[in-house]
Amino acid sequence: MNRFVPDFRPLAPRILRASLFLLLGALPALRAAEGNEEITAVSARAAKDYVRVKLPNGTYQPETYAFGEGGHWGGATADDTADKLKFLDVARVISVPLAHENYLPSKDPNKTRLLIMVYWGVTTGTTGTGDSVAYQQLQNAGAGYQSAMAATKDALGNTSPIANTYAAIEAHNQLNEALAAASLVNQQRDQRDFQNAQMLGYGSEGLIGTEFGQSLEGTPLAHQRDELISEIEANRYFVVLMAYDFQALWKQKKHKELWETRFSIRQLRHDFGDELPSIAMFASQYFGQDTKGLVRKPVPIGHVNIGEATTIDYLPAR
Repeated sequence: MNRFVPDFRPLAPRILRASLFLLLGALPALRAAEGNEEITAVSARAAKDYVRVKLPNGTYQPETYAFGEGGHWGGATADDTADKLKFLDVARVISVPLAHENYLPSKDPNKTRLLIMVYWGVTTGTTGTGDSVAYQQLQNAGAGYQSAMAATKDALGNTSPIANTYAAIEAHNQLNEALAAASLVNQQRDQRDFQNAQMLGYGSEGLIGTEFGQSLEGTPLAHQRDELISEIEANRYFVVLMAYDFQALWKQKKHKELWETRFSIRQLRHDFGDELPSIAMFASQYFGQDTKGLVRKPVPIGHVNIGEATTIDYLPAR
């Protein structure tokens, strides 16, 4: 993981002391919304030695799992549609597409194949950075510098060095200070963009926050990079599922990641709880798979009605 991104790899002591949930409640209702589509982005990868076995009927051989609570990542401002959801709410919705791909919850730790850590929340994008105080000061300083140069040139004539006048020197200093402040804002913006790209799976394209991406100016790939950046600079709802070898973690205290899937949609004009079932179902086709980059497709948005959980079991520490 990049240092700008929270390390999702669970430490064995924390996992074994934490509550590992198995969900046995009623499944949430799922329905597609009419006339409402949004770009859903999915990035998935799997360990080279993780292979799912296909049965004669074409379905995958069932694999058992337990959920682990990874955590909620809140945005810069409150968002009731995401903040009000607890781990069990999110996990119960995710259990539906998991079952669709023959990942089944288990009550027996000795027969549990996977520990699936669940992370969810909303990123804080950088849209609007160009309207920051630093950029406004830079624009003002640039205009002031041009005015000072023009005024000095008119007063002294074309052959006189305009930098010798106090007004031009002062305007030049102000411009340099504004440039330095804007440069710092740019660095912070690039850092946040890179952090969000890693969190959302957009970094799998290798176009954001890399020397290769910076070298694309003036090339056809620059448009693709800019399109990706424009998406991550908007706030996005996301879910990250990270599947570990449960037996290795439980018995040997070794955390071996087998697969992970990251999926997200734009926050603006959407409700995370309502739309989670549809985007999770769309992403489920990549559970345990490798997308070899980022998949971005318009997906009909759905709604979820969260019912009451009937049973919650805790896996014992060992």
